Formats: sequence, structure tokens, C-alpha cells
Amino acid sequence: MNIYRLAVLSDNYIFVLHDPVKNIAAVVDPAIAQPVLDKLEELGAPLVTIFNTHHHNDHIGGNSALIKKFPEAIIYGGEKDRDRIPNMEVFLKAGDRVNFGDREAQVYFVPGHTYAHIAYYFAPTSDEGGELFCGDTLFAGGCGRLFEGTPAQMLNSLDQLRQLPDDTRVWCAHEYTLGNLKFALTCDRDNLDLQERMVTATAMRQRGEATVPTTIGLEKRTNPFMRWDTPAIMRSAGIEIPDRVFAKIRGQKDNFSG
Repeated sequence: MNIYRLAVLSDNYIFVLHDPVKNIAAVVDPAIAQPVLDKLEELGAPLVTIFNTHHHNDHIGGNSALIKKFPEAIIYGGEKDRDRIPNMEVFLKAGDRVNFGDREAQVYFVPGHTYAHIAYYFAPTSDEGGELFCGDTLFAGGCGRLFEGTPAQMLNSLDQLRQLPDDTRVWCAHEYTLGNLKFALTCDRDNLDLQERMVTATAMRQRGEATVPTTIGLEKRTNPFMRWDTPAIMRSAGIEIPDRVFAKIRGQKDNFSG
């Protein structure tokens, strides 16, 4: 399975999946349609699947135009987004399995950013590594803002994701990395891995390179929202109760202007 990252709008990423053997394509969270249509034309592959993680328009805005062009394509999304994602045909819940080409993904229910958010995890095969498409739940160096969920829900969602293998590639849907890492340094300033990551990410962005995908292992070492139960983050928060630590640093991030 080949994965193509399309940069759109101000900071969104759309992911086009291509099975070169069957020559079919899928798309994850198409914010807008035209860049997807252009990539499909370049690949010479029909769109068969649209995977949505949640209902926000910068994740589903291209659905209608894509379905108009490829009426046989099937739209997948979370069952709790049933009334919020138009034309959705498959309503997914935690533990469901979905297929694209010869790869199978497990569905994770990861509320917090929204109450219906899901993620898709393609487990590794003998030839290919694991791939996580997590929408706005986990970001490189951060996590999504809590629009509809609670800190406890988001903590549980991220805890599920940090159980995945360290080499899992994480395809998050926004280029928020530098801002996230600036905040991370305010609550984990002695973390040498984080300091190194900041230097690397800054250089990448200066060269016009994307910082996505990241990996689960890198996030566990450097992302404060995956490290709420570590001594460093608890000391920074001045709290030792994990869900309260998470809630405090998420609130601090909401008000961070650095």
C-alpha cells in the first residue's frame, strides 16, 4: 500500500492510499476534492473508499464531489457521526475491521476532540509496517483540542494509541508540529529527545518539508500528551493524578500563544 500525503488549505493533510496490485485507491479525510482527483488521475486508479475520522468540514469537505465523480465509492465513518457525515454508508465502532486492497485496519474509538472520533490502524504485514490514521486525536508533538469530549476521554483515547508498536507511522491530519513542540518544551524542558526533535523539525519546516508522518515511539518520548504519567510532566503540572495532569496541560496548551 502506497500512501500519498496531500497538503491542502492552510495546514491540513489528506492521505491517498493506493494498492498498486489491484490499482485501486482510498482517501482519508478529504478536506477538499480537487487535489484528490488530481492524484487519482495521476495514478490512473479509481476511488473505492473514503475513510473519515470525524465530521469536521476540513475532514469531509471533499466527500460530496468525490462521490459524484466515483459513485461506487463507499464512505466509512464512526457510528456516532451517523447524522453528521453526509452519504456515509458504513457506521464503524471500536474493534470493527475494514479492508483496503490486501490490508486490514482495526477501528479505534478515540473520543475527545469530538464525541464520535475514530482512528484506523493498519497492522504491519511481512512486507509493510503499521500505519495509523488518527485525524485530530493525536498530533506530532500534541493532541487535538477538546471540542466535545472530556480530558478523561482523550487520555483514554491516547492511551489506546500509545499501546501500538513504537514503529507505527502516525499520519495526523495537520501540520501543527512546531507550535506543539514549543509548548512541549514549556512542560518538559529537560527532555533531550524533545530538544533534538525541535531542532530537527525546525530545520525540516525551513526546508519546506512535512513533519508528518511521525511514529508512536517518537511521540512517547517527546509528546507531553503521551507522557502525562511521567515524573517530568507530573512535576511540571504540580499534580500526580494522571487525568488531572492531562487536564491541566491541555488547558495550558489551549491558552498557549508561543
